[in-house]
Amino acid sequence: MDTEALHTERDRSSAPGTDGSGAGEGSRSVCFRRRPGWRRAAALVGACAVFLLLLSQFVMQPFLIPSTSMQPALEVGDRVLVNKLAYRFGSEPRRGDVVVFDGAGSFVPEDAAGNPVSAAAREGLSALGLTEPSDTDFVKRVVGVGGDRVVCCDKGGRLEVNGVPVDESYLYAGETASHVPFDIVVRQGTLWVMGDHRSRSRDSRDHLGEPGGGTVPLDRVIGRADWIGWPAGRWSPLPPTGAFDRVTAPDGAHG
Repeated sequence: MDTEALHTERDRSSAPGTDGSGAGEGSRSVCFRRRPGWRRAAALVGACAVFLLLLSQFVMQPFLIPSTSMQPALEVGDRVLVNKLAYRFGSEPRRGDVVVFDGAGSFVPEDAAGNPVSAAAREGLSALGLTEPSDTDFVKRVVGVGGDRVVCCDKGGRLEVNGVPVDESYLYAGETASHVPFDIVVRQGTLWVMGDHRSRSRDSRDHLGEPGGGTVPLDRVIGRADWIGWPAGRWSPLPPTGAFDRVTAPDGAHG
């Protein structure tokens, strides 16, 4: 009897994968080792998503620029970083600030949100800067604050705030202060806002005859646009403007 051959056959039959039970145990073992890695990866992705959503909700939110109304400071496709803490601790928007705000009730009707499910999905994506913002969100420059008298235009074609002519060096090349004349006093607790590319901007001027007179309530301001975060070639802070430095509040105090 060939004992060596018997031992060889016995060894082959006991090797993993040579019968049904051995193959199953090996496969299950591999799967068991792999699954925890996928779970950890999924958990990490989920944690990152939650962190980014919380960050964008309370601290800094990306905002995709959808139009040419703020050229040349902001171009279509720019993603600005909106500082949501800028006005949280008693500070209020100042003349010259570029702000993002919810225009529901001032620039668009209150019921313009549409389907709540699609609106929630869009809000989540726009909060990460992955899609255009809601149709109720706008980005404009603050030109007048509560109590200001804003007039356009003086003999030189310039905007006047509280009787002081404003040289708006940030305007799009060739633009005038406004083709639409107006003379308004900004209600307390609201803002008068305008785009830098005046002929391409629907702003406070377009809502003069509506409730609120074109002004935006302070509690609708989402934050101040401080940085251009994308594309990489345009990464830079939004430059401040000194256009309103000589303007004082109607009572003589600096506004």
